[in-house]
Amino acid sequence: MNEGTRLNKYISHNSKYSRREADELIKQGKVKMKDKVITNLATQVGKGDKVYIHDRFMHPKNEFTVIVYNKLKGELVTKKDDRGRKTIYDNLSKRYHHFIPIGRLDFASEGLVLLTDAPDVATALMTSNLERVYYLKIKGRVTQAIENGMREGLSAEFATKGAHEKSKIVSMDFKPFLWYKIQKDDQNFSKLKVSITEGKNRELRRFFGYYDSEVMDLKRVEFGGVSLDIAPGKMRFLSKTEYHSLHTFLQGINKQHQDG
Repeated sequence: MNEGTRLNKYISHNSKYSRREADELIKQGKVKMKDKVITNLATQVGKGDKVYIHDRFMHPKNEFTVIVYNKLKGELVTKKDDRGRKTIYDNLSKRYHHFIPIGRLDFASEGLVLLTDAPDVATALMTSNLERVYYLKIKGRVTQAIENGMREGLSAEFATKGAHEKSKIVSMDFKPFLWYKIQKDDQNFSKLKVSITEGKNRELRRFFGYYDSEVMDLKRVEFGGVSLDIAPGKMRFLSKTEYHSLHTFLQGINKQHQDG
């Protein structure tokens, strides 16, 4: 971990505990550093600092784990829902309940979700420009205006159609799609395969909503070279090749930060 990492983040990265659980351990006086009980939640862990939980040394993890999950429609990408709706964690083994989702898919969407036990890795991937590939089914035809927007990008003053009802974001800038393929173009509905580099805040639903075209189905099938190849509701670990590519990507980010 980097120098000056907040204690709860350090604990969650290197143990089975979530950040909230780490905070409770700190409050209860179960955490020690430099032979002293730590109760200050703002404590930072520096390079070389040793952390003890229940008087046991917590070995820092140099490696991280990433899993691929095939999200079902009607599942939420969150730990708990105040309305009691099903979440992805209901389908995942308890051993993965502290894993962090790398980006989200909304309630009505399905497909590939990556999760990791390393907060730094989650942040790096979420904020990256790595390719995200989706299958879409939209109402109506793919108009020339839609194609122009996919090719050239779009700055929309009002991009609220397709947004979550509680979203406060009104305007939005859409980057040009990396590529798109129209697989069916019909007056009732059309099907596309598209590639973008962000995917935040229901970006695709808002983009097509801007053109009064509702997204009927949305499925993510690829993220940063990791492809969806498992049944709905199932998970798998990254392959050796996928881990190698991810390590190479993260090393590049670290080098950029050092050079900067």
